[in-house]
Amino acid sequence: MNGDTESEGHIPIVTVATVHSTRSVATDDDWDLETTVIRMSDDFDESALQGLDAFSHIDVVYVFDRVDADKVETGARHPRGNPDWPQVGIFAQRAKNRPNRLGVTTCAVLGVNGREIAVRGLDAIDGTPVVDIKPYMREFGPRGPVRQPRWATELMSRYWDSSDPSPEG
Repeated sequence: MNGDTESEGHIPIVTVATVHSTRSVATDDDWDLETTVIRMSDDFDESALQGLDAFSHIDVVYVFDRVDADKVETGARHPRGNPDWPQVGIFAQRAKNRPNRLGVTTCAVLGVNGREIAVRGLDAIDGTPVVDIKPYMREFGPRGPVRQPRWATELMSRYWDSSDPSPEG
């Protein structure tokens, strides 16, 4: 490992793919309505995706590249600016205004064709750089019960699908 890189606090990361989506604005809800294509960089041939179609889901690591450095949060804030929810630290939420501006999403694989992966439920906008793709394996999922605060459940209630699941409509 390069000692100079470590001493400067920089980690070399390259873009491996780019998101191609109909959504060009980072709105907060209805992400399951999106069908997105992840197109691999020219540095990779289709053999880089060989066998990926055997998995139902992938974890996509991407960069919130359009977040202005002046908007990055390092402390606590109300999620989505909602004063009804408690102030929590940036590392207790999944907001895009993070210090390293990295996002991670588990999404469904719809198909792999050449150097492209069609997915559903990727909450990244058109042109977003992808820095890693990993197959989702249930053994890497949570072991044991999962807990989260009520505000997080409220925040996520329409994140993937805004349709009302109640019988009234």
